[in-house]
Amino acid sequence: MRLTVNGIERGIESAPLTPLLYVLREELGITSPKAGCQQGGCGACTVLVDGEARRACLLAVAAVDGAEITTVEGLGAPEALSAIQTAFHEHYAAQCGFCTSGMLIAAHAYLEHGGSGERESIQETLSGHVCRCTGYVKIIDAVAAAAGGEITSRQKWLPQTGEESPVEVPGAPA
Repeated sequence: MRLTVNGIERGIESAPLTPLLYVLREELGITSPKAGCQQGGCGACTVLVDGEARRACLLAVAAVDGAEITTVEGLGAPEALSAIQTAFHEHYAAQCGFCTSGMLIAAHAYLEHGGSGERESIQETLSGHVCRCTGYVKIIDAVAAAAGGEITSRQKWLPQTGEESPVEVPGAPA
């Protein structure tokens, strides 16, 4: 079996009925999709399969043979975040991070399919995703900002020289 994961074609050695989540995490070393409830109820394992948000814990790898799989790693890079990643960053929409990758993927799919900044639509889209930290307000704010065009992709998070600039904390010894 073969999958294209985040733009890279990969041969899969796992048995056909192995959950996609296991293949991504254990065989391919992609750990952004999380093993939450493993029953499709929490959304932590959500990935894009040919552009559609799907629960990786419920999908046998044989069912997605030949498909294009996108995880958070495929949305953007540290130096070039996607609009939804930038929105989550700027709106402080992530706390512990466990649900974040599933939320990002679901929100990305929502935006790619023409989702609006209407709070009720965003709530409906994210209703199958469980977050035990934030209370959802900042997450919905982030998706609404990205949908409304308030936030676009952020390029060049790193200094242009390619070197990290020193972090200076006021009051700390130099």
